[in-house]
Amino acid sequence: MDLDAYSAAHRDEWEELARLAAKRRFSGAEADALIEHYQAGATQLSAITTTSGQSVQGDRLSLSLSRARLRFTGAGSNVLSQLPRFFGAQLPAALYRIRWLSLAVTAASLVIAALYFVWALNTPGVLAHLGTAAQQQQYADHDFVSYYSEHPSASFFGRVWTNNAWLAAGCVAFGITGVYAPYLLFQNAQSLGLSGALMAHNGQLDTFFLYISPHGQLELYSVFTAGAAGLAIFWSWIAPGARTRAQALAEGGRALITVAIGLILSLLVSGVIEGFVTGQPWPWPVKIGIGTLAIAGFLFYQWVVGRWAARAGETGDLEEFDRGATRLIAA
Repeated sequence: MDLDAYSAAHRDEWEELARLAAKRRFSGAEADALIEHYQAGATQLSAITTTSGQSVQGDRLSLSLSRARLRFTGAGSNVLSQLPRFFGAQLPAALYRIRWLSLAVTAASLVIAALYFVWALNTPGVLAHLGTAAQQQQYADHDFVSYYSEHPSASFFGRVWTNNAWLAAGCVAFGITGVYAPYLLFQNAQSLGLSGALMAHNGQLDTFFLYISPHGQLELYSVFTAGAAGLAIFWSWIAPGARTRAQALAEGGRALITVAIGLILSLLVSGVIEGFVTGQPWPWPVKIGIGTLAIAGFLFYQWVVGRWAARAGETGDLEEFDRGATRLIAA
């Protein structure tokens, strides 16, 4: 296709489409003309994209089509009608996109926690900074366990969920800085290692693992995944490839910010387990089994459902008309 000749042949149609798309009130004839030009323009955009890829002409036409669509669809489709596609395609595709990075962040965090655990246990004076011997014994023998049952289950669940959800959303939203997510992940790993060392020093390491296992499997992996999403957004503008940095950041941000919504829900599940299961006087195999089923469900959603969505062409980003032109074009 000769793109310049094709554009010249349809210029009048596209200018009329842009004019109609800019109007706020329509006569009956203008409304009919808008729909006709929209349908024709969508076909022409498809032809341009198929034969020439991304182009200035295609971006301009895409922007006009997006504006026209808003004129005859109003504020957009019902939000509830978008939920099946969001949870069935966009969200799992976005999670699948960072699957390996999620595992890498998980491994790195566990290694850091293990190093702090060994260092604190084998370096004199480290644990002394966490409190006196009596305070440490009180924490290991009583406070650590009572933390899960001293408050009503509903209020305890609400507190831990909102705290964890805020941290996860922050990792994703401020991941662009390249500093915020690693800092939170490091702090989390450090705290995990030092807490384990304090419990081990006072003969309660088994209690430590028993009480964090029911909810901690899903909770920790959700936080690690949030860190991975934040790092992926940061990397999208550090190494944009053939795209401009702004375009790469916009595409990565739109696709991966959906991860924050999914993780808020996964942390809701881990919060329910922490608030209503961990502190219950049930057999440990039952409580840990519930947590294991929760993390297994999340991994299935990320790796299996996400693979299905990715093979169907989903990336987690918005649809073409929703995201509009990928570059700003001067009129």
